[in-house]
Parts: sequence; structure tokens; C-alpha cells
Amino acid sequence: MSEERGKGASILATLRSRISDGEYRPGSNLPAQRALAEEFDVSRDTIQRVLSELRIEGWIESRRGSGSKVRVTLPIHVTTQPKVPPGRIALGPFVARAFAQPVVELDVFTFTSESLDTHMRVQAEAISSGLIPAPGRIALRILLPSDEIELPYPRARAPKDPKVDVKELDRILQARTREIIRRHTSSLRNALRNLQSDGFVDDVDVKVREVPLVPTHKLYLRRGTEGLLGPYKIVERTILMDDDTEIDAWDVLGLGSTLIRLVHDEGDPNAIGSVFMQSWQDWFDSCWHRYDPS
Repeated sequence: MSEERGKGASILATLRSRISDGEYRPGSNLPAQRALAEEFDVSRDTIQRVLSELRIEGWIESRRGSGSKVRVTLPIHVTTQPKVPPGRIALGPFVARAFAQPVVELDVFTFTSESLDTHMRVQAEAISSGLIPAPGRIALRILLPSDEIELPYPRARAPKDPKVDVKELDRILQARTREIIRRHTSSLRNALRNLQSDGFVDDVDVKVREVPLVPTHKLYLRRGTEGLLGPYKIVERTILMDDDTEIDAWDVLGLGSTLIRLVHDEGDPNAIGSVFMQSWQDWFDSCWHRYDPS
């Protein structure tokens, strides 16, 4: 039974990752419970518990006789992409490549760290379950927008009812976004630090630094190796709040955006990939040192 629970955590992380990367797109059906149970070699009871957790987290919805379907309105700021065609790169394989190295070094500039949290937990659970070898060291630096600045999104669209206070709606949306940032930053930090406290990884160093900048793009760097860069797309969407009320808003999502991957060319410092890596690494380092609180 304990083994099944361990598998359940790994399955949960895998399904989150598949939804986040767009393998299961918004509005599409998940495979049937029987198919998932066969794929992961677990009981249907375990799959039902995993699906229940996904419903609670807001990833899916279920109706009797219709199976489980990915919600059209996903948890706020989930990076959702189509199944990756040529020219489009998913975050999951990028993170997996980083964790395949003896030393994991990642620099990230993002809005909420929600997608990063998902993929970090996938790797952490794979390590703790013995599915992949543990690296000797994990070093992660994250730049996030500071609490001291006003976020330009999400913002409420002007409601039809003139009695509705738009400023109050904006305050509610901003507070929700801040909570999402805190929750996912804490989640990924704990997932990685637990690898050290449980004896899987010798050294884990997770640093988060707030900067007075709002990302117009997401940036992921494996120092001196490869990088991903992609714009945040501003969209009109309806945001489902925790109390089941809905707010029509302008928001940013990864949906439909392209993550561009470029690789450092060790033999040619003037190659496009080498210039990309060096320029963005220099930019990240300059922000990191400029906003050092010490």
C-alpha cells in the first residue's frame, strides 16, 4: 500500500506535467481510468485518488459518465503549450536535461514560477522514487517580481454593472496572484530541499530574489549550455476565484506562446546560440547582483 502511495505522488506530478506542457490540452479528455491504471501499473483506486487531487487543484473537471476533462480555465498562469511541433520547445524536457547532469544549475526569470514548480516536483519525485539518479548538487536562482511594485496584470475588464468597483476587483486579482507566487515558490523550494534533508542530494541551494521588474517573457538558462526564451501573451479570460465567483480579466498566459531554444556553441563564440546564451546570462547576472539585498 505504501508503494502505491509513492507511485500516486509520481503519477500526480506526471499528469500535472502533461497538462502543463499541453500533451493534454484544455478541453480535452484524459485517458480512461483503466488505461491510466494499466500505464502506471497501479490500481484504479490509486488513479481515482490522483484524479481527485487534480480536481481539487483545479486542473481537471469530472462528470459522471463523461470521464475527466482538462479544464478550459486552468489554474492561473499555467504555461500550456500544444504538443511540441518543430520550433516549439517544452519546459519539461529542458528541466529533465538539467537534472540528468551531475550538477544542476538553473537561472530563471518568471512571473509566478507555477510551471517551474510543476517540473521541479516531477524531477524531485522521480529522484526520491529511484526512477532517475540523483545529482550531486542542485543550484537554482529565481528572479520574481517584487511585492513592492504594482502588477500590470491580471486586471479586471470593465464590468457591465457600473456599481461594481473595478479597483476592488483588481485588488482581489493582485492578491490572488501574489499568493500563487508565494505558494509555488515555497513548494518548489521545499521539494528540492527535502531531497537534501532526506539524503538524496548532497547540496541544494535555492535562492529567490525579488526585483522591481514585471516579466514580459519567461527565461530559463542552463549556464553555458542552453536557454529557453518565450513571451507572455496578454489574453482576455475569465478567472475562477476560490469562492467560485468569476472575474473577467486581462491576464497573461503561456497558452499559444513559443519557447525558443538556443544552444551554446563551444566552437564558435559568434554563433547565434552562443551570443544568445552570453547576452541573456549577462543580463540575468546583472539583475541578480544589482538587486542583491545585502
